[in-house]
Amino acid sequence: MHNYGYFEKDQIGTIKDVGLWRRILRYSYPYRFGLAGAVLLSLCIMVTSLWLPRFMQQGIDGFITQNSMPMPDRVDGLGEIAILYGACVVFLFFSGFLQVVVLEWIGQSIMHSLRQELFSHLLRLDLAFFNRQPAGRLVTRVTNDITNMHEMFTSVMVTLFNDFLKILGILCLLYIMNVKLALLMTLFLPLSVWITIIFSKLAREKFRAIRTQLARLNAFLQEAVSGISVIQIFGRERESHHKFKKLSREFRTRTFSQIKLFGTFMPLTEFMGSAAVAMILWYGGGEIIEKRLTLGEFVAFLSYMRLFFQPMRELSQKYSIVQSALASAERIFLLLDSKSKIHAPESAVPIQSVRGNISFHNVSFGYEKDVPVLHDINLEIREGETVAIVGATGSGKSSLINLLVRFYDPWNGYILLDGTRLSSFDPIALKKKISIIQQEVVIMPDTILKNITVDTQRKRSELAGLLGGIGVDGFIGQLPQELDTIIGEGGRDLSAGEKQLLSIARALCRDPMILILDEATSSIDPETESVVAAALSKIFKTKTSLIVAHRLSTVKRADRIVVMDQGRIVEEGPHDSLMVQQGYYYQLVTLDQHFVSAGFKRNISI
Repeated sequence: MHNYGYFEKDQIGTIKDVGLWRRILRYSYPYRFGLAGAVLLSLCIMVTSLWLPRFMQQGIDGFITQNSMPMPDRVDGLGEIAILYGACVVFLFFSGFLQVVVLEWIGQSIMHSLRQELFSHLLRLDLAFFNRQPAGRLVTRVTNDITNMHEMFTSVMVTLFNDFLKILGILCLLYIMNVKLALLMTLFLPLSVWITIIFSKLAREKFRAIRTQLARLNAFLQEAVSGISVIQIFGRERESHHKFKKLSREFRTRTFSQIKLFGTFMPLTEFMGSAAVAMILWYGGGEIIEKRLTLGEFVAFLSYMRLFFQPMRELSQKYSIVQSALASAERIFLLLDSKSKIHAPESAVPIQSVRGNISFHNVSFGYEKDVPVLHDINLEIREGETVAIVGATGSGKSSLINLLVRFYDPWNGYILLDGTRLSSFDPIALKKKISIIQQEVVIMPDTILKNITVDTQRKRSELAGLLGGIGVDGFIGQLPQELDTIIGEGGRDLSAGEKQLLSIARALCRDPMILILDEATSSIDPETESVVAAALSKIFKTKTSLIVAHRLSTVKRADRIVVMDQGRIVEEGPHDSLMVQQGYYYQLVTLDQHFVSAGFKRNISI
């Protein structure tokens, strides 16, 4: 079957994995007192429930069948038994309610902590990790896999061993009451245990198959929703629906397979219980007739039998839940154990002030092993210099930028910032000194003010000059609440040009010493671009700037142009000098002008 970009790990958590249990229980430690209280309540519930058949026995043998006892005494005795029985039932109700509340609170708290830890860990991983992982798979980890662990924390961990104690307690009581009847019932025990073990193993595989298919379904759905515009533009609705239908049908098939397994096991367990009751009725009835067994003992014995097979059924189900939860826990911990290749050194060099001198020394890099996209790059960028990077699609321009902001580390060579290797800085501190304006703008569902200031502490009054200088105040002033207007998901939608203007304002708000423009003005109309260009030309004089742009007007303003082809620098120099050389850059410019005059959209970065 096609995975549609999702590949599930083969590891399955097992109940014998001590290390996995130790790690899971570590999350329960802060709530150990609540768990201890839940265990105490569970023990009280178990003991109380085992007393109920004994009350029935006392009522039948002590009063109902005692014809020689005066009727008022029999009624009064039954009334006392009924009061005790009712009091136990009320105690069971409130104890069960309190236990559920405590366990749910503990379970939800643990899930909340685990979910926060997992999401926080994801935010610290490098881009290379996300390039290898489908988004739907990661969503499944944070949502479905954590949910799978919920029931284990809420009920299974506390009641699993209590079910064992209940089974042992019932067996002891049955043997105390009547050895022969207990031996007769014990004949069904090996068969019941064997069926439970078989069911648990099969259920574990069913759970895993369902969870794997659900992850595939989530992965495809996330990719389809995020790429809905492409699907509609190329008319792929029918094909996408067919793929989703196929994945959904397989999920239904696997779920139904699990239902059939449960549908077989439950009646089989009931059948064994009914067969045991039939045997007890046959043998126990003869014992009553021969006066070797009282009616009360017989009724209590049947009640204990019913209580005996109930935890047997629950143990098998809870065992399956534990297996499912352990499999999810293993995958969650595998994700938590994933290490970012981009990390801060133990003794990071502090970044007090950045002048902006950048040096690439014999830098080679690739996204996949043995597939390099940059070859022996040597490049010097001086403080305050504006450098444009041009080249055909796939020439390595964006890869060069990705290395500079340290989204990735080079395979070979190194990059210096003011004479210090980038790997010597804390990546978070480094990114605060560099602002990158990309073509694809990410808008947060918040106010325009929050989208501009982001991680800075700049106040509203400080933004007026900045917004006016790049022409952003124009469209912001036309909005209903101006800077307080909600945008993004659930708010006002912005045009592509407005989003890019907002992205430029966001980058400049940080007052970086290194400014990177990666197709930053490609969606802005020429009139607005001239305003932005005038503002940027002033900013370029005080900052080290790198520009990747389609438009010739943007490239020509650069102090120096670096021309790339197939991961190598083939030319560099001012625009006029490169045009005179009539080399690769000259060909790009000529081809671009030809496309523009013919009315085609640019697809060459110049």
